[in-house]
Amino acid sequence: MKIAITGGTGFVGRELTDLLIQKGHEVFILTRSKQDNTERGIIYVQWLSENANPEKQLEGVDAFVNLAGESINNGRWTELQKQKIYDSRMKTTDEVLRILNALTVKPKVLVNASAIGIYPASLSARYTEKNNEIGTDFLARTVRDWELKAQGANKLQIRVAYGRFGIILGKSEGALPLMALPYKLFVGGPVGTGDNWMSWVHVKDVAGALLFAIENPINGPFNLTAPHAKKMKDFGETLAAILKRPNYFPIPSFALKFALGEKSQLVLEGQHVIPQVLLEEGYSFYFPNLESALHDIYK
Repeated sequence: MKIAITGGTGFVGRELTDLLIQKGHEVFILTRSKQDNTERGIIYVQWLSENANPEKQLEGVDAFVNLAGESINNGRWTELQKQKIYDSRMKTTDEVLRILNALTVKPKVLVNASAIGIYPASLSARYTEKNNEIGTDFLARTVRDWELKAQGANKLQIRVAYGRFGIILGKSEGALPLMALPYKLFVGGPVGTGDNWMSWVHVKDVAGALLFAIENPINGPFNLTAPHAKKMKDFGETLAAILKRPNYFPIPSFALKFALGEKSQLVLEGQHVIPQVLLEEGYSFYFPNLESALHDIYK
């Protein structure tokens, strides 16, 4: 297949690109800067820049994956940064829809990034894709609007699936390096009360599930988390055991709120999310359990 990716040079995008190339697919990566088209199986296409006409190079693509957007991990969530996070998702998705509309032959599917932050934080609820509850905080509103925007492709008779990412684990990027740092310095421990849920997923499963959503008739939301969420205190115990470090220096909630501001909710609050759609459709996780995921990352 020919598959176009926005955000293809990011954390998830690189993992997905490697998987697609390994599987023999042709990858078109949309980029703001000029790139040499010298990599086997990868064609770089300029977009969101002056005189760029990406649709001319994207005729005949079978699938479109939209991963573009300002990282929620960059800096404190000032009002300016929150607007940047929101606008980047809306504007890039608007451009994706414009490109799709301009193509003579439409791709069969748009797989759009999303996040489990759409669900309200809870210590007791278990969320599947059938839950229609939506949180009221900044992240939930952003994700809700992003999904609604992507649904515009339905009007073009394009199937739309949006993967609600959990906390993505990888060795050098994502949340794990910051979470592991205190343990590596021998000062790791429970965060806050430790009772909040952490719905995690290995980056290899993110790529695998995105390809699975392209190849299978998934419509609407699919939770992209491992089947077995962990409470934060249990996550910390497992990480400490893998790294062979102590786990008895608790980090109080007020300290994180002081250091991170509103963004501290990413660590102090959480949701227990179950990937019901992926399981029912037959996706086989590379790493369904946290121990195997961390062993792979730190092997």
